[in-house]
Amino acid sequence: MDQARTTISKIFNGEPRSYTRFNLTQNMEGDNSHVEMKLSSDMDDEVEANGVGDSINQHNRPYYPSKLNQRSPKTVCGFVTAILFLFIIGYLIGYLSNRSTVKNEIKSDCPVFSETTPVREQPVYSLDWSDLRTLLKKKLTTDNIKSNLKEFSSVSHQAGSSGDEALANKIMGKFRTFGMTPWTDEHYVKVQDRGTSNKVLFRGNAVGKTEGYLAYSAVATVEGAALYAHYGRAEDFGRLRELNVDVNGKVVLIRAGLLSFAEKVANAASFNASAVLIYPDPVNYEINDDTALFGHVHLGTGDPYTPGFPSFNHTQFPPTESSGLPLIPAQTITVKQATEIMSKLGGRDLPGGWSDRMLWDTRLGDEGDNITVEVNNVLVQKKIHNVFGVIKGYLDADRYMVIGAQRDAWGPGFARSTVGTSLLVELARTITDMIQNDGFKPKRSIVFGSWSAGEFGSVGATEWLEGYLTSLNMKTFSYISLDEVISGVDSFKASASPLLYDLLESTMKQVSSTADATKSLYEEFAGSNWEKSVMEPMGLSHSAYPFQSFSGIPSLSFRFTSSSKSYPFGTFEDTEQSLDRYTSSSTLKLAKTAGEVAGLVTLRLAHDHLLKLNVAKYTSVIRNYVSQIRAKIESRQMVRRLPSTLTMQWLLSAQGSYDRAASALVSVIRNSDLDDMEQCRIINNRIMRVEGSLLSPYASPRETPFRHIVLGSGSHTLAALVDHLEAIRGNLQSGDVDQFRNQFALATWTIQGCANALAGEVWDMDNEI
Repeated sequence: MDQARTTISKIFNGEPRSYTRFNLTQNMEGDNSHVEMKLSSDMDDEVEANGVGDSINQHNRPYYPSKLNQRSPKTVCGFVTAILFLFIIGYLIGYLSNRSTVKNEIKSDCPVFSETTPVREQPVYSLDWSDLRTLLKKKLTTDNIKSNLKEFSSVSHQAGSSGDEALANKIMGKFRTFGMTPWTDEHYVKVQDRGTSNKVLFRGNAVGKTEGYLAYSAVATVEGAALYAHYGRAEDFGRLRELNVDVNGKVVLIRAGLLSFAEKVANAASFNASAVLIYPDPVNYEINDDTALFGHVHLGTGDPYTPGFPSFNHTQFPPTESSGLPLIPAQTITVKQATEIMSKLGGRDLPGGWSDRMLWDTRLGDEGDNITVEVNNVLVQKKIHNVFGVIKGYLDADRYMVIGAQRDAWGPGFARSTVGTSLLVELARTITDMIQNDGFKPKRSIVFGSWSAGEFGSVGATEWLEGYLTSLNMKTFSYISLDEVISGVDSFKASASPLLYDLLESTMKQVSSTADATKSLYEEFAGSNWEKSVMEPMGLSHSAYPFQSFSGIPSLSFRFTSSSKSYPFGTFEDTEQSLDRYTSSSTLKLAKTAGEVAGLVTLRLAHDHLLKLNVAKYTSVIRNYVSQIRAKIESRQMVRRLPSTLTMQWLLSAQGSYDRAASALVSVIRNSDLDDMEQCRIINNRIMRVEGSLLSPYASPRETPFRHIVLGSGSHTLAALVDHLEAIRGNLQSGDVDQFRNQFALATWTIQGCANALAGEVWDMDNEI
């Protein structure tokens, strides 16, 4: 026992002859953490390598003589017993400590760290891209889509109605079932309901029954001579002016199609028309003669009585109105009403091309063809709800994309809202299923949004954007709209930010065609030039437009449509049966294909280390506008319409700055370690700045809410600069040289500001301008 005591004394009081050092390092991309264990000999080697090992080993080291040969069997037995006793004590202490730790972890969902405990970022494990693509196609099924279509179909679900609220509750229930924690966003908005006494008279006699209406029309009774203006485009009114036809004070008859109702009315008002009647021409629409048409004429989105700020309850703002509200009355009429009026019009013959395939002979109209338009729409306040669910990212949870769909409709709205809502819910189910059962862990968050009051001009979505504009602009990297994704079968069209062009192109190559499974969507619809065949400008009629042009969020909307007939959106004929007729009974197949397109784009943006947003795409877009402006300025200076002091130097410099910043970022990406999560986050932050930086900081959100200089609308845009130069060339009243020079300077600096944001930090910016 004396020997055992001596041994114990050596252990507790003697120098530590050996010990273990652990080095825990994490591999963020691998499947296992790496644990490195070093014994004392390792440390001795490191110390000796620095030239100080001998002095340490020889300094005051006690000497213990070996007594092995002198030990008896009894002594050896005691020595072994003591070692075994210490081993058992150490094992029990370790076991109890580990058991206590496990209990604490079970009791708490979130680990609690002391101030001295380092918090290590946990590794994110995820499936590779081929696995994700296969899983999405497997789990996104037509059976589930069919079930959703049945569950979310509703005869009446106008914005703010009990039917709308019932659908919102169903969607919230679905999100909860998927394991999400849904929430709502409540707004009190002003909309117009149809007036009970709206009417149209021709030559003093009532023309049919006026059941449709256009929300946000001016409330008035107007009388004037009839004038046919084709589709109501700016070029159509320009054609009338070339023929010396006076639009002033006329009641203009316009065909539906090609551009939004609001743009048609705004064009007519700019030529001093007194009122507008819009009808669905049988050439474009296959609907009944007495089918009423609904729409809105606010040249903007959101609640026009709270422009630029959200319609939260009890907010105190001075009375104000959007500049996009029309000052003239506008009303829809049926095919039957249009026939009764237009078949009796006198005056001059229609210009060439305007009468193609029309079902009746008509003329432009004469002074004796008087029309009276009476609009008595009622302004009311309604409470609406947006519904949200979120799948939080495992790495960059504070960076998210949004997928959204309109929930309300004036009539059944099967293609308008039911299909999109059903796909929204199905995508939420599919992706959460992939996370819960297949190990998918998105790096970034995915928000699912169901919007109300979409029929009044994306009111619900815009109010949400206005309420959270600052944070959304900084954190949201993309928006995908599921509205109106199916209205035909023989054509595929898309509208998007140039940043998303490459991603959409690659997605189309990975999705099978509904007509021929051996082909991709790209092979079926792209043709020789996919951008010309598929891409179209994003305008007011697209529900993604406020995300893109108001908030500066790269957005995408796409649709399967008909190349020959317009779908009867905004009518009571928007039913499941009508959609089956327009799609040749392929609605479910098309819905699954549309879901795959949206799903693959979503997964790509949420999964990859780097955001699949190509900043170089804007290089060619900006260069094209700059080339047009340069050519027109030089030609105007030659005829002395513009002063010679107006130079292109600064605009060319700004364009060059953006080119260099985009090229530099591509080079950074090429030379970076893309397994470094922090480096990827820095690069992604630079990419996310581009779209928002193209919003003109010099335009008023109230007067010109769509401030994007490339994709927006207003005098601040690059397209407006080109049009202004044309007005100066034609010596028109709208051509103001001083105003142009001001717009020219502001557009120049907006481009330069975008280049600066893309360049990175202030020390990386090109400040030669």
